[in-house]
Amino acid sequence: MNTGTQEIEVMPAVVAALREALGPRVVQLPHEFAGRHNADASRMPCAEPIALVRPGNTEEVSVALRICHAHRQPVVTQGGLTGLAGGACLLGGEIALSLERMRGIEQVDPVSATMIVLAGTPLQMVQEAADAAGFLFPLDLGARGSCSIGGNLATNAGGNRVIKYGMMREQVLDVEAVLADGSVVGGLHGMIKNNTGYDLRNLLIGSEGTLAVITRVVLRLRPKPSAVSTAFCGLPSYEAVTTLLSRAQAMLPAGVSAFEVMWPGYYDFYTGRLPELRVPLAGKHAFYVLLESLGADPERQAESFEGFLGAMLEEGVVEDAALASSESDALAFWAVRDAPGENARLLPGRVSFDVSFAIAEVGEAARRCEAVLRARWPRANVLVYGHLGDGNVHIVVQEPDWPPTTAREVQDVVYGVTGEMQGSVSAEHGIGTKRMHVLGLTRTPVEIAAMKAIRSALDPLGILNPGKLFS
Repeated sequence: MNTGTQEIEVMPAVVAALREALGPRVVQLPHEFAGRHNADASRMPCAEPIALVRPGNTEEVSVALRICHAHRQPVVTQGGLTGLAGGACLLGGEIALSLERMRGIEQVDPVSATMIVLAGTPLQMVQEAADAAGFLFPLDLGARGSCSIGGNLATNAGGNRVIKYGMMREQVLDVEAVLADGSVVGGLHGMIKNNTGYDLRNLLIGSEGTLAVITRVVLRLRPKPSAVSTAFCGLPSYEAVTTLLSRAQAMLPAGVSAFEVMWPGYYDFYTGRLPELRVPLAGKHAFYVLLESLGADPERQAESFEGFLGAMLEEGVVEDAALASSESDALAFWAVRDAPGENARLLPGRVSFDVSFAIAEVGEAARRCEAVLRARWPRANVLVYGHLGDGNVHIVVQEPDWPPTTAREVQDVVYGVTGEMQGSVSAEHGIGTKRMHVLGLTRTPVEIAAMKAIRSALDPLGILNPGKLFS
């Protein structure tokens, strides 16, 4: 029995064309990838793809998109499937283009401090390769072991050290990508300054797979710090928090590499439910801050960091502080900040937000959101934390017994405050399908029209990640 012929007779024409051009190793049919997890981490609905395409290089991506373009076939690009906005989920009838086979470090240039990486490479692999070469790749996320560099680019990922090194777009010198019709753009230049017209690199970064499929990237590496100072602080007010931030940026010789703020509801919830966490401070405080400084002079840095904390304690800006005396101490501090990794177990049915405001307004925005949420749902867990140095605040809301329909009501509260205070409805995870209905709270109709015009110019048939970012 010729099963291959029977498969081609029943499969869609576009899948047959892909299969013929790229072969069964690259193009898999539903029964061949049965059981594969197709959804990202957003908990948004996700359909099964009509075919799974797993190219191994840029040329295979180009061939696949050229065929899909000719057949007007929608395509959803997938990386590590760790996204939280539904950007990698399928709506129905699409082909999934997974870059899981396109992983690896192609080149490390120690003189230029650059690295050429395939888009499917996990972030942790890049971090480890940079470290082995004597450098630092500063982007860091909790999903480092599974998220891909291409996905980090597509969502302009932020993470814990944006305050010092910037978001993903600041870590990139050039991008190679394949447009909807199969054309390849990007020259993989390694220079920092390239002022030659429109910056396609920055246009593609943060485009959530709607403009092109990113295939390779030139990453910018940074000097590896030889000194790390970490402290966990308790503070009496939000004013004290912002004072600590501005003073640390001005007074610490190595600057601030992380400034993570936790509201008391967050701190009490996780330290009370995760016995493996070491509680850094004995007393209760209005705010908690994890402060980190990365530098190159261990002796001078330790002295200046301790002196700075002592001054802040004397002035009453900080009420109490625990200073990490070892790497294990620092990891214990970070474990408190990374505790939301247990949310799937601790907070089923949660509604999560990733919003941003001007730094001076974060405290008021959080206060207003928390007040309305607690008045409306008195039994709810309301956890607030964030990377205050870049104005990014995360809000997690969950009540054990509420119906699923409550999620939209909770969103109305938080996004309502965000819109009123001219904040952003997405600080670092993108829009996808999850936040598409609130994009207009942050972007004006003229801005959305401009974005749609760009999308239409690069993908006139609308085959790349349709139904994402905006309808």
